[in-house]
Amino acid sequence: MKKTMTTDQIDALLPQTQCGLCEYDGCKPYAEAIAHDGEVINRCLPGGVATLRELAQLTDQDPTSMIPEMEEKQKLASIAIIREDSCIGCTKCIQSCPTDAIVGAAKLMHTIITEDCTGCELCIPVCPVDCIDMLTIPEPNQQQKQERAHHFREKYNKRNHRLSQNSEKEKQQHQQAKLHNNEQSKTLAARKNAIAEAVARAKAKKAQKVTYSNQG
Repeated sequence: MKKTMTTDQIDALLPQTQCGLCEYDGCKPYAEAIAHDGEVINRCLPGGVATLRELAQLTDQDPTSMIPEMEEKQKLASIAIIREDSCIGCTKCIQSCPTDAIVGAAKLMHTIITEDCTGCELCIPVCPVDCIDMLTIPEPNQQQKQERAHHFREKYNKRNHRLSQNSEKEKQQHQQAKLHNNEQSKTLAARKNAIAEAVARAKAKKAQKVTYSNQG
């Protein structure tokens, strides 16, 4: 009988780098695909062989045939480093970071909060001046991996919540602006109608005067 598992159980084993190397938009969607769509368990390169073995145990699969390829492709733990003297402050890296690990402002130097950086590398392709490098760090032990994953998940969720709130706020502002424009349009239309009616009355009165004058 096929072993059942939940998305949360699978997600708990993933490193929460949110890098997209698994070809899913984050760790949770990949976990959902494994749990519900039978997706293969060897797509998490940052998790490497260790995560592959854990996923295999959870899903009751034999990882033996997958290990050699994972040993070759697995991604070493790393963090991003910005060469600050070359940074032009474009903010594109800030927008791409899944855990808000980059701080800075438009046209000002940016920097990395190392403890928040998952090493996802999503900031690299968007940098127009190529001032971001990846620095390999010592491989964390099991406890450190769990602590890092928990921290990254919280940062990622907080960012998504903030973006969702901002999106809802922008939507409300757009709706309010639309209503305001509609009210302005109605007011303008009413003014135009009032002016048109006044002009029509004035023309009617003028025509009456001309008629009386001709009769006299």
